[in-house]
Amino acid sequence: MIEKTIRMNYLYDFYQALLTNKQNHYMSMYYLDDWSLGEISDHFGISRQAVYDNIKRTEALLEEYEDKLQLLSRYEKRLKLLEKMKSMIQEKESPDRLIQIVESLEKLE
Repeated sequence: MIEKTIRMNYLYDFYQALLTNKQNHYMSMYYLDDWSLGEISDHFGISRQAVYDNIKRTEALLEEYEDKLQLLSRYEKRLKLLEKMKSMIQEKESPDRLIQIVESLEKLE
């Protein structure tokens, strides 16, 4: 469950501008502010099921955006390459190997 929450937070960070105001409110309250479905439904005066359905549809939409745009995937690849570069610098790897990593980073843009 924690992994899903972390993933949804990242996806929300990357794609929130593509969501409606209502989707943004529900996702922000549920994932960022840690409100329960009941608390959100009470706040908006709607059923708990309506909130649940909206959040599930929005989660699926965020995954769809990620499938098409790959922003999170590229971000994670960049982080791994940067970590690799750091360790290579600490181990005094050859400049040619570092250049390969930089070129890989450039391809992700």
